[in-house]
Amino acid sequence: MSKKASMKNLDFNNIGGWPRNAQILFCAAIGLIIVGLAWWFFVSDKREELQGLERQETELRQTFETKQGRAANLEPLKQQLAQMEQQLQQMLRQLPSKTEMPDLIVDISQTALATGISNELFQPGAEVPKEFYAEKPIALRMVGTYHQFGAFVSGVASLPRVVIMTMHDISLKPKGKNNKDAVGGITPNSPLELAGTVKTYRYLDEDEMAAQTQATADAAGGDKGGTDNSKKADGKKGAD
Repeated sequence: MSKKASMKNLDFNNIGGWPRNAQILFCAAIGLIIVGLAWWFFVSDKREELQGLERQETELRQTFETKQGRAANLEPLKQQLAQMEQQLQQMLRQLPSKTEMPDLIVDISQTALATGISNELFQPGAEVPKEFYAEKPIALRMVGTYHQFGAFVSGVASLPRVVIMTMHDISLKPKGKNNKDAVGGITPNSPLELAGTVKTYRYLDEDEMAAQTQATADAAGGDKGGTDNSKKADGKKGAD
């Protein structure tokens, strides 16, 4: 009898009456089916979960190594920042102080007069405080020759305190350009008119710096509060 015919003759309602070999094969097949289904429903899901955990482990390891490298460089960076802040304070201390500023302005004006320059306008304005320093604008109009202006710049640079002056909206033109005085042309000794605004700077002392920092923080908080209130008002208006 062929194997195919033998399988047809098996009575599935009476498995106990099967030949011994057929029973063993049938039990083995059922076992394989059970194992396959168990793997499909349980092991397959766990395998995907395991792969996800492995990817997460790799990402966490990379993040850890990156942060570990940053932490290793943190202390040298802190030291470098402290040195830079110290250097900044030293540079700021070379600028005039609050009490020295009035005398400095007088010195600048006197230096101009000493070189032969005529101060037609020399008007200091209100100070503008910044984060670490304050700037003092000076509106001026001076008349002098090219060499006199050169001597003035040299004289300011030789003042005891470090004087930083920046020029804004400065114009330099022959004096009497639209008058008869300029008809003969410009010579090295021709009068020139310098007009505009210069700014000089002084450092803030500790109390002023603390007050400026607080004012900046208050302004930032006010802007944020105004933005939040505006958003709330817009939201309420939209709801209405």
